[in-house]
Amino acid sequence: MSHDQADYLELLARGAAAEAYDRPALLARASGAGPEKLAALEHAKQLALRVRAELEGRRRREAELSALFETAHDLAGLRDLDAVLRAIVQRARSLLGTEVAYLSLNDPSAGDTYMRVTEGSVSARFQQVRLGMGEGLGGLVAQTARPYVTDSYFDDARFEHTPSIDTAVRDEGLVAILGVPLMLGSQVIGVLFAADRRARVFEREQVALLASFAAHAAVAIDTANLLAETRSALAELEKANEIIRDHSGVIERASEVHDRLTEVVLRGGGVDDVAAALSEVLDGTVRFTDSHPDAPGADGRAIRREQEWVAAVSAGGEDLGALVLAGHADLDPVDRRTLERGAMVTSLLLLARRSAHEAEQRVRGELLDDLLDAPDRDPRLLRERAARLGADLDVPHVVLAARMEGPDSGVPEQESAGRGASARGAGGRGAGTAVERESADRQRLWAAASHLAATRSGLAAARDGGAVLLLPLGPDDDASELACRTARQLGGALRESVTVGASAPVAVPAGDPSPIAGAYDQARRCLDALRLLGRAGQGAAAQDLGFLGLLLADPGDIDGFVGRTMGEVVAYDRRRGTDLVRTMDAYFASGMSPARTKDELHVHVNTVAQRLERIGRLLGPDWQSPGRALEIQLALRLHAMSEAVAR
Repeated sequence: MSHDQADYLELLARGAAAEAYDRPALLARASGAGPEKLAALEHAKQLALRVRAELEGRRRREAELSALFETAHDLAGLRDLDAVLRAIVQRARSLLGTEVAYLSLNDPSAGDTYMRVTEGSVSARFQQVRLGMGEGLGGLVAQTARPYVTDSYFDDARFEHTPSIDTAVRDEGLVAILGVPLMLGSQVIGVLFAADRRARVFEREQVALLASFAAHAAVAIDTANLLAETRSALAELEKANEIIRDHSGVIERASEVHDRLTEVVLRGGGVDDVAAALSEVLDGTVRFTDSHPDAPGADGRAIRREQEWVAAVSAGGEDLGALVLAGHADLDPVDRRTLERGAMVTSLLLLARRSAHEAEQRVRGELLDDLLDAPDRDPRLLRERAARLGADLDVPHVVLAARMEGPDSGVPEQESAGRGASARGAGGRGAGTAVERESADRQRLWAAASHLAATRSGLAAARDGGAVLLLPLGPDDDASELACRTARQLGGALRESVTVGASAPVAVPAGDPSPIAGAYDQARRCLDALRLLGRAGQGAAAQDLGFLGLLLADPGDIDGFVGRTMGEVVAYDRRRGTDLVRTMDAYFASGMSPARTKDELHVHVNTVAQRLERIGRLLGPDWQSPGRALEIQLALRLHAMSEAVAR
């Protein structure tokens, strides 16, 4: 290393000014140094200046990082927002070497911007200036959310000049101004400025440094706002804590109610258990009633009725009953809510019980359908399914066919058809309602039959517009008594007339299910016979219907009997479209009186005479003799029954 190069190292070591680096070359030129030495000195000078610039940059970045670190430290221990913002503005002014630094914040309520912190300012007007949004250099920064710099404020036409702002800037004597936005997310909340009273070009690094200080300022403002919100929340929380402390006893009671009702539900308790738990908690007497004349609506509110409190038990708009509390003239809001919560739990228990009952009904119906439609099922599986339902298919059972009697039951076909034609002629009014009512009646009959079957360890299903039951036959029962009792029980449950026909006993349904289908057909024929005999609403077995019952029990030759007895008349009506069968039926029903027969048929007596003469030619002259007349009347009943079944 030469002596001249060592001079440059010495200059670097003591941090000499840039002008001092020209001295070694000047001295060498004065001493007559040659071109090579002067070139070497110039090269060493340039290298030394580059090193000096790098060292200066490192010192500057170190100072910037130190200032940013101190700012972050101030934020970590934030106590006073104004103090932190003043420190940020002071450090920005010092590091950028400007004469003035200041920070403005937006005021959303006033719709303008105001000066928050200044450093190096000497003008009172400038320190108190307020400017509208979009005015001045700060307005341009706020609008675009980007830094802007001007080296000559009054000569810059990129932003809007206003008299008030220009006057304040002129009072302060500012010329070069740099502004960077304070951002919270995508929102500009203010602007941080650095300014000089002389023309100046701000470098890119200085713009970035001021933007870093602006970011710290935004964090400080956001932190201060969060602290203020936290203090407000803490104050509100303290108020809430006071309320909680005042109502701690109420909360404990509510918790006790919740625990008691949860315990009732988890251990499978019922409505009475809920009422008992509420009675203890409310220190009164709570009872459930499935109907209450003064029950409130289904809005879930408990209301006072004289000396009682009533809470409706409802679900989906359906009134299921009410919980009634006696023994309390007044209830505080918590106790009222307790009673209402108990009503809600009660409705859930009732719905759960109903769902379980309906599921069991469906299972019973499915098993009976399998016995009727698939008699080849495995007997072992049938016994297992029946056992799960509490039914024993290894004892004698009776098949019963049941049907609810509507207002038109027993109406002759012609009259019913006439009424139907009238209804259609009137536009069919009420037809849809009648269909819906019939469907609802069938559903009610099935539900009642299923409940009865469950209580009697039997099975029930909906079938052929009515219901079918398979009930065990007790040691002292017979099919007739069982049919009569079933008709009474179903009729009482539905408050409607119900006709029930019974089959002969089926010995062991599980061992051989095949007779069940035939027994059901027999029960249906018995039911139809009861209705044709004018005994709708009663219960009977085939054995109760005399000779007709014998034919019902073994229907193999019913068609043959009808054909032999009155087949010629039936065939004649079918060929000619006449009404001889109905005429015979009316004739016998009228005591074999032509005069009463013509009133029944609404025809002339001569027409009756002509029809009777025609019947005599078809059946023979002795058709009105006692023996023949009995057979013909029986054939008429069987023919009517077979026609009804066919329909």
